[in-house]
Amino acid sequence: MKVLLIGDIVGRAGRRAVRELAPDLIEEEEIEFVVANGENAAGGFGITKQVADELYSYGIDVLTMGNHTWDNKEIFDFIDQEERLLRPQNLPPQTPGMGHQVYTLDSGVKVAVVNLLGRVFMDNVDCPFRSLEELIPQLEADLILVDFHAEATSEKIALGRYFAGEVSVVFGTHTHVQTADEQILGAGTAYITDLGLTGGVDSILGMKPEDVIKRLTTNLPQRFSVATGDTQLAAVVVELDLESGLALSIKRVKQIHTNN
Repeated sequence: MKVLLIGDIVGRAGRRAVRELAPDLIEEEEIEFVVANGENAAGGFGITKQVADELYSYGIDVLTMGNHTWDNKEIFDFIDQEERLLRPQNLPPQTPGMGHQVYTLDSGVKVAVVNLLGRVFMDNVDCPFRSLEELIPQLEADLILVDFHAEATSEKIALGRYFAGEVSVVFGTHTHVQTADEQILGAGTAYITDLGLTGGVDSILGMKPEDVIKRLTTNLPQRFSVATGDTQLAAVVVELDLESGLALSIKRVKQIHTNN
């Protein structure tokens, strides 16, 4: 079966890219399951119930989060009741929400999705390696998809190689820059260091360039605004073998939607 994994959706521009591009891609590639990172989907920071429901309506089955999980406080009102929205697994156990979930498709296939947060140049969280190592034996699933939301490429590659053969896919998010290293690791796990940005093309990581440049050139506080104009969807399509739970192929995708 094929899964579609969509990179960080940033604001209204990112949601527009999903709306305009994802449905046709899902149909053309015969996708059966879709995961997207949504931690920047509401105004560039966090997520709301309305935004989550909007993204589900475009064909997304599961939304993962990251270090901006709590930026929009509305999330506390619904995250405990929303099984399709995952926060990082390696946060403290008393943290609201879920870090993983197993989803049963209409075909009977069971797909586990795990959200992890990196530690290098990131928040002080539990070890993602140990967290996933302890979790895997508990997962009763045919496939295991892991979103590793991390800054350092070395940490992402290390996690992919450490769990090669034990999970179906390790896909990186967070940096908003799509990497060209999609591959099947030797033991059969599909891997990419970062899925990339789903958002404004004329942007810096999805934000208006002038805002980011002003912050960097003056070192003064500057509010960031989500970019407008043409949008892009960045993702990978992964074909998986249900018998082994491992990957057969991985294909990088970047599509542009012109805002006429």
